[in-house]
Amino acid sequence: MDNMFGNESVNQKQSKKPKLLGGCSIIACICVGTGTLTLPAAGAGAWTIWSILTLLGVMAIMISSGCILLEALKAYPYRSSYSTVTKDILGNRIALINNLAVYFVGVILLYAYITVSGLILEEYVSINAPVASVLFVLVFSFLIWHSTKWVDRASLVLLLVMVFTFIFAILGLVKDINVDFLMYYDPSGSQSKYVLSFLPIALAAFGFHHAVSTMRDYYRDEYVAQRALVGGALIALAVYVIWVLSIYGNIERSSFWDINAAGGNVDSLMLAIIEGLQDEALTIVIGSFSSAAILSSFIGVGLGLFDFLADVFKFGNSRIDRTKTWAVTFLPPLICSLLYPMGFLISIGYVAPFAATWTCIIPVLIVRKLRKDSLMGSNTETQPSSSASQYRFAGGNGALFVVFSFGVSIVLIQFLDILELLPRFGVS
Repeated sequence: MDNMFGNESVNQKQSKKPKLLGGCSIIACICVGTGTLTLPAAGAGAWTIWSILTLLGVMAIMISSGCILLEALKAYPYRSSYSTVTKDILGNRIALINNLAVYFVGVILLYAYITVSGLILEEYVSINAPVASVLFVLVFSFLIWHSTKWVDRASLVLLLVMVFTFIFAILGLVKDINVDFLMYYDPSGSQSKYVLSFLPIALAAFGFHHAVSTMRDYYRDEYVAQRALVGGALIALAVYVIWVLSIYGNIERSSFWDINAAGGNVDSLMLAIIEGLQDEALTIVIGSFSSAAILSSFIGVGLGLFDFLADVFKFGNSRIDRTKTWAVTFLPPLICSLLYPMGFLISIGYVAPFAATWTCIIPVLIVRKLRKDSLMGSNTETQPSSSASQYRFAGGNGALFVVFSFGVSIVLIQFLDILELLPRFGVS
C-alpha cells in the first residue's frame, strides 16, 4: 500500500526495497496473537504430541494455500485484491460468497482482539472495558489508516517486544517444567479423538491470508512475498511449539477442563498460569507478551481487511477515502464488541468455516480454472513489468487437491462441533 501522503509512490524508484524481515514480522505477528492465546486451551484435549503434529501439518497446508492465492493474484495489477480476482475468474455469485467469508473472518478476529484488549486494559489501567476498547481501536487503527510502512515498523517493534518477553517468560517457565505434566499420556488413547476439534483453531492460528495481497503489493515480487509468508509462518510455528511445551509443562491437563468450560477466555488461562507459577514477576512478563501478541495481530489483520475493503468499495488513497475504509473496517467489530462480548476461544472457533472457504477452497478453484483455461497470461499487459509474472506454486494438482480437501473438512468439522457431535475437552 502506498503512503497516503504520496511519498512512496513519488519516490518509489529512489526508495529502498522493503526488507524481507519486515514482511515476515507482519505475517508472524498476524498469526501469533491468535495462536498463543487459543492453542493451549484448544489443544488441551490432544495434549503435547498430537497438538504439535497437528500444528506442523496445518502450517504446511496454510502456507500452500497462501502461495496458491499468490498464484491467483499474479496476473493482476498491484493493489488488486482477492475480491477482484474472484469476480473475474469465478463470477459475481462466488465472489459475493468469498467476499462475505473474507469479511466475516476479519470482523470476527478484530472483534475478538478488541474485546480481550478492553478486558486487559480494564485490569491494568482501571478503565472500564467498553471505554478501553474504544480507545484501543482509535489509537492503534491509526497506524493502519496511515500506511503499510507504519504497520511494518510497528510490527517489527512488537515482534521485538514479543521476542524479549517471550524469552524471559520461557526461561521462567522452562526451569519449572514437570515432565510428567508435559508428556502425560492417557492409557485409553483418548487424546487423539480431540484432534478434530483442534483443527479449526489450528487453522485460525495460521490465518495470515488477509495480508497475502498486501505482501505482494509491498514487495512487488511474488517470490519475495512467498518467502515472507513462509518465514512468518515458520516463526509463528516456533513460537507456538515452545509456548505449548512451556505451558503444558507447568499446568496439569486437568486444569484446562475448567478453562475450556469457561469458554477458553484469556483471563481464565492467565489465572491458571498465575495459580500454577506463583511468581509475580513472571506473571507480568507473560501478561506483557500476551498483550503484545494481541496488538500485533490486531494491526496485522486490520491491515489486510483494510486493503481488502478498499478494493471492494473502490475507495481511493486520499485521506477522505482512507477514512471511509477505516470506518467500514473497524466500526462494525467495535460496535459488536461493545454490545455482545463473548469468550475469546468461542469467537475464534466461528472463524474456521469462513476462513476455510476463502483460504483453502476458493483459491484452489481460481487457480484450477486459470490453469485449465490457460488464462494465466491474459492480464499480464496490465501488470507492471517488474512483477515476477512467471510465478507458479509447486506441487501440481496433488497440492491443490490436498488444500481443497482440507478446507472442506474444516467446514464439516466445525459444523459437527457446533452441533456438539465431536468430543470437546472440558465440554463433553
